[in-house]
Amino acid sequence: MATRIYLTGRLAIEHDGTLILDEAAFPGRQGRLVFAFLAADAHRTVRRAELTDVLWGDSPPREADTTLSAVLSRLRGLLRRIPSGADLAGQNGAVGLRLPADTWLDLEGAANALDEAEGAQRRGDHAAAWSHANIAAVIARRSFLPLEEAPWIERQRQRLSSILIRGLRCLSAVGAETGDLVSAVQYAIQVVELDPLRESAYQHLMKLHLRTGDAAQALRVFATCRQRLRDELGASPSPEIAQLHLSILRGEVS
Repeated sequence: MATRIYLTGRLAIEHDGTLILDEAAFPGRQGRLVFAFLAADAHRTVRRAELTDVLWGDSPPREADTTLSAVLSRLRGLLRRIPSGADLAGQNGAVGLRLPADTWLDLEGAANALDEAEGAQRRGDHAAAWSHANIAAVIARRSFLPLEEAPWIERQRQRLSSILIRGLRCLSAVGAETGDLVSAVQYAIQVVELDPLRESAYQHLMKLHLRTGDAAQALRVFATCRQRLRDELGASPSPEIAQLHLSILRGEVS
């Protein structure tokens, strides 16, 4: 089995199914931040200045370079505990996380699973689409460094949020295509809650409620959409979803 690195939830590293390092093993907050930053983009090296910014932002202490060297040294020693070999590579003022070729990283795993899910859905392979989309959604629901705030952290959270929304859309679509309308509605509701300004999400949910025979609930979904668009964007629903609403009122769709 490959080395597995978890950046969502709690930081952890497994090898051959055994937990090698948990979050408490990392050298304090600074060690966790540096490791998460490097692992989240493990295919590139970064300048030490970037790592200084990760740790201290615009206000590094006078001894920042010395402290950073100490953090990297402790991380390097920690990574040697991974049997398959991992290290911090550094030269010319740049630092990179060197991982075994078969390393699985949860952020990449979620993105890859989503790609597989959407591809399987296009092929009509419902079982594969559901399986891969579920993996993507499970990973993407987990928090990324929940006690920290920084632009690079927010970018990773947005990446996970996008994966989660697309994964839930795929799960809803699979449910609709296979006749599991209860699951399809549940996943569609979650999409609306996560992406409350996307009209297509409301329209999809309205159509699902119509398929279950609940036109009244479809109308309530439209009312929620209209209210949110007005409150948040000062906008009105698009002609397409407004026409669907009118058709429901007229009894032209069911």
